[in-house]
Amino acid sequence: MKAPETCPNCGADVPAGAKACPECGADERTGWSEQAYASGLGLPDDSFDYDQFVKQEFSPVKKRLPYGIRWYWCVVAIVVVALLVAAALLAFR
Repeated sequence: MKAPETCPNCGADVPAGAKACPECGADERTGWSEQAYASGLGLPDDSFDYDQFVKQEFSPVKKRLPYGIRWYWCVVAIVVVALLVAAALLAFR
């Protein structure tokens, strides 16, 4: 097998007629064979559905607050004010 122009392992330029990559030492047994060339690339499988990905990632998310959330904060505010008034009344006794 002829040496590639660029090393499939490290991307370095390989001189013509070289037996191994001058940078990482890859050769036909370790990185230039057809099996080794594509096995280490980490490519996703062919079942990737681009349309489903776009729909899942970029669809608008509708955030709905629970019905009573506004009332909850009103009740909390009233309780805090009542506690402050009670503390002020106790302080003046």
